[in-house]
Amino acid sequence: MAGFIDRVVLHLAAGNGGHGVASVHREKFKPLGGPDGGNGGRGGDVVLVVDPNVHTLLDFHHHPHQRAGNGKQGAGSHRNGADGADLELRVPDGTVVIAADGTVLADLTGTGTRFVAARGGRGGLGNAALASTRRKVPGFALLGEPGESGDVVLELKSVADVGLVGYPSAGKSSLIAAISAARPKIADYPFTTLVPNLGVVAAGETTFTVADVPGLIPGAAQGRGLGLDFLRHVERCAVLLHVLDCATLEPGRDPVSDLEAIENELAAYDGTFGELLAKPRLVALNKIDVPEARELADLVRPELEARGLRVFEISAVAHLGLRELTFALAEAVAADRASRPEAEPARIVLRPAAVDEAGFTIEAGPEGFVVRGAKPERWIRQTNFDNDEAVGYLADRLARLGVEAELARLGALAGDAVTIGEVTFDFQPAEAEFAPTVRGADERLEESTRVGASQRLAARRARRAHADDDSADDDNDDDSAADGTDDDSADDEDADGAE
Repeated sequence: MAGFIDRVVLHLAAGNGGHGVASVHREKFKPLGGPDGGNGGRGGDVVLVVDPNVHTLLDFHHHPHQRAGNGKQGAGSHRNGADGADLELRVPDGTVVIAADGTVLADLTGTGTRFVAARGGRGGLGNAALASTRRKVPGFALLGEPGESGDVVLELKSVADVGLVGYPSAGKSSLIAAISAARPKIADYPFTTLVPNLGVVAAGETTFTVADVPGLIPGAAQGRGLGLDFLRHVERCAVLLHVLDCATLEPGRDPVSDLEAIENELAAYDGTFGELLAKPRLVALNKIDVPEARELADLVRPELEARGLRVFEISAVAHLGLRELTFALAEAVAADRASRPEAEPARIVLRPAAVDEAGFTIEAGPEGFVVRGAKPERWIRQTNFDNDEAVGYLADRLARLGVEAELARLGALAGDAVTIGEVTFDFQPAEAEFAPTVRGADERLEESTRVGASQRLAARRARRAHADDDSADDDNDDDSAADGTDDDSADDEDADGAE
């Protein structure tokens, strides 16, 4: 069973947001007490966190599927749903997060560094949050938004100051065991080291880390041997140390040819953190405890120094020349650290949307119009299309955003297909004489028979005017009775005179 894994594919799924609730407050003698539906909870995020106690991606190799908690649904009486629990995944220092298309999403270095790999969905609003002066009792609520999901690749690139490179069986494992407390596997056959080993070395006042990278062979940059799997572990190293075998018995091999072959592979490797040959490089001629190897080291040393390389003759087994080598490595590491700019604290960067940014784009095609944008697509996901009032509310939001006006400008006619997200519907522009907010208004309010204040005032004035007319007629009748005449007697007198 593998004990060291430095590359895994994770299948991540953030939590879904909880649905909002459409509820109406009811109590005795008050059957319609207003909307009181709560909001849904937010879905949990999937977060990668650098942990210094984690040194491999083995746990993710056995459990590649990771999912955060879902948000809970809201309830009546203004009770909001609980948020989903975030899922924190502990990764080693030096982990690189890569998208499925090869894009580098994050380079996680430094204890405590966090990266949100998948964001949870927003919770849907309940009808209490959707109420307004025009829509006093909404009969709908918004659905929770699905969380992000997808695959990411995690690659571990060891964080070390010095990287040991060389042919298999050149003595790299013996060297790191001699200068540090690391205890890698050592044997007398090639490719004994199958995983990188890290060791801590103290030289004077400087302490640095050394990475023992598995042996390289010609063609490693194209994938031969273990090249592509472990060349990335020397990308972050500040200094490279060529460990050359001066006691090899293989025909056609010598320290100079080995150096040229390894440097050709370093030059051919296309890394993320710059060219490998641009780093400071030192040479260690190993195994000089063998008489023939010492003679060969003395022979090739002038040629290597002529190339501008610092050369050290060592024996990892006999511990010869190790002190000079470690102090030289410490000097090169200290110089690299001094040349780096001081780390600045992370700044919070705000990027507000432009004033003239519409927030959406519309593409016209032979099969209709396609609307793209974060807001319209999110609104589509949050709409319950089984509820006519919710669909009307969606139409209002799209109209206020300017989608309807832009469709009309592009020549969309009633009945044309319009696609937003995964939903396709027929374009139906609003009537000119109606404001967009009329659509989606609560039909229960439109059908209400309650008389408005102005109508009640007019009716009151009409009743008062009618009462004044009646009182005037009564006064006229009283005056006629006091004179002893009435209309009937006057009519009789007129009739007698006529006869």
